[in-house]
Amino acid sequence: MTQTHTTAKNTSNSDLDAVIGEWLTLAETAVRLGLNQSKVKQLIGDRKLIAVKRDRVPMVPAIFLTGHEVVKGLSGTLTLLADAGFGEDEALRWLFTADDTLPGTPAQALAENRGTEVRRRAQALAF
Repeated sequence: MTQTHTTAKNTSNSDLDAVIGEWLTLAETAVRLGLNQSKVKQLIGDRKLIAVKRDRVPMVPAIFLTGHEVVKGLSGTLTLLADAGFGEDEALRWLFTADDTLPGTPAQALAENRGTEVRRRAQALAF
């Protein structure tokens, strides 16, 4: 399954907006990471960061940034989800779906440096 990851996909789902909370434009993401927008686009293209289009503007969930870095473990998780056939919208849904056994969402677990179990679960999706 070949996925195109160089451009953000469109999503307008209010349920996704409700669980994600804060979104950042690519410009805001670049400022937080201390990079230019081209480098942010490269991070997205390389699956080190994820963005989706909201009202035609690529946006990044703020939870995926900590300080001046992308949350540890996000890149590996995104790669595993892509290998399982998940597109950007599907990956975001999975990352922001509550899982009582984690507890919380996979995105919260990654943000709290509890990524090992998140990656284990993402890897299991491919089988």
